[in-house]
Amino acid sequence: MDSLRSVLESIQAMQIRPVVAQIITLGMILTSALILWKGLVVVTGSESPVVVVLSGSMEPGFRKGDVLFLHMNKDPVRTGDIVVFNVEGRDIPIVHRVIKVHERHDTVDSDILTKGDNNPGDDRVLYAHGQLWLQRQHIIGRAVGYLPYAGWLTIVMTEKPVLKYLLIGALGLLVVASKE
Repeated sequence: MDSLRSVLESIQAMQIRPVVAQIITLGMILTSALILWKGLVVVTGSESPVVVVLSGSMEPGFRKGDVLFLHMNKDPVRTGDIVVFNVEGRDIPIVHRVIKVHERHDTVDSDILTKGDNNPGDDRVLYAHGQLWLQRQHIIGRAVGYLPYAGWLTIVMTEKPVLKYLLIGALGLLVVASKE
């Protein structure tokens, strides 16, 4: 409680110029993060170059909390590729392996069927109502690397939003109250 009181006292004792400087610094940090993210989007060709595995459907290859790095290029999707895809009606992308690809000879399109390595059946039950196959536009990217367990902070903050707001508030107080 004394530490909170001392933080509040230091905020009250600040002059306007250092507070404005701290706010500008925070804005620059946020802008730099956005620029970095957009740079990754351009370099990887994926609208979401980094995703967190949210379930155990891809075990033992990927576990819940692993961070996947994605890349998307013009190469055709092949059987065995691990892809991240969006389905209409679902907000969260899904990470699964391609088990079948049907290439159409009349067009350059292909039909793609996926399955989680740890799931008993294919993903048709996850697709939009009446959808039996994915198309290329559903694919966000292919997994090209991963970082084990690095996404657990994201999972915890999603499952317990109070922790997210506490962390953001604490970081904001630290930025505003810092002397430098």
